[in-house]
Amino acid sequence: MTRFAQNGNVYFLEEPLFDNPDGPYLKVEKKLPGLWVCVPHLPAGGTQEQINDQIKSLLELFFEDRESADFIFWYYTPVAFEFSRTFTPGLIVYDCMDELSAFKFAPPRLKFVEQQLLAKADIVFTGGVSLYEAKKASHHNIHPFPSSIDKAHFQAARTTVAEPLDQASINGIKLGFYGVIDERFDQQLIKRIAKKRPEWHMMLIGPVVKINPAELPVADNIHYLGAKTYQELPAYLAGWDAALIPFLLNESTRYISPTKTPEYLAAGKPVVSSAIRDVVFPYAKLGLVSIGHDIDSFISAIEHELTNLGNRKWLKAVDKYLADKSWENTFNSMQRLMLSAKKQDTPVVLTRALKSAS
Repeated sequence: MTRFAQNGNVYFLEEPLFDNPDGPYLKVEKKLPGLWVCVPHLPAGGTQEQINDQIKSLLELFFEDRESADFIFWYYTPVAFEFSRTFTPGLIVYDCMDELSAFKFAPPRLKFVEQQLLAKADIVFTGGVSLYEAKKASHHNIHPFPSSIDKAHFQAARTTVAEPLDQASINGIKLGFYGVIDERFDQQLIKRIAKKRPEWHMMLIGPVVKINPAELPVADNIHYLGAKTYQELPAYLAGWDAALIPFLLNESTRYISPTKTPEYLAAGKPVVSSAIRDVVFPYAKLGLVSIGHDIDSFISAIEHELTNLGNRKWLKAVDKYLADKSWENTFNSMQRLMLSAKKQDTPVVLTRALKSAS
């Protein structure tokens, strides 16, 4: 979206906050040149139907002095279609990043609404190849876009960077993970690795969501460092000996393509992952990542990577693979596809987007 904003106006519609008993309003705040974040503030206690009606009314006010046909509606979630289906944008993009219906607490109506969105969308992008394979029969114009990265940002971890104090105070071998700690996170795997290898320290960075924090494994060598900003991540990565993707294999991880995989690699860190399909293909098959299928093979894979530190041949192969995996290339490819999908009878500025998320 920051790249679209370099050529036009992007309005990113965030999830609502239920903090305004006096009535709904839309806060529009400029974050970067060409980029605004729009947050609905609503009264608490409404039904889902009432919430959708309130957001729809706020969008109608937003478009009072604008023409929706001059906009692209870019959906990250079908839920947003429920309050925006009556508008007539110049182009509808569905950026399907996950199989959201498989996530914990997903609304039962999600699959039905997604079918409606797919019927209206002009073009669909998927966040990985396995998700593309699952969805390709659902739309005539669908394209896979595995995770891209800001290489320069994460490559900073390869140079000598001072570790943040909360991590620098921990001595020993450091194995790291960053991301949302939720129902996809394999708590038992972390617990058992920590028990079997007490000399290894687990750096776990990210918010705890949809699971009870009190149930997370606790040990002297498991360290929950909390959520960190995007800007802080390279400094934490710099202090790790290896990076982990310890996900369960279940419905919520069946189609995921973790962005952290190329980010870890760009940082020059060996990676050990569960057998997530979009990590196995292509990363493991190319010898860039090690895969653990159970506790013993996960530990063996970590031990292998710890003895393989500084492998210049591996790092050269990583850099070769990541050479064209940039957000700039992804943006350019998406824009070309969007131009070809544009409704021929509708004037539309393709770099002017309303991004709806809920």
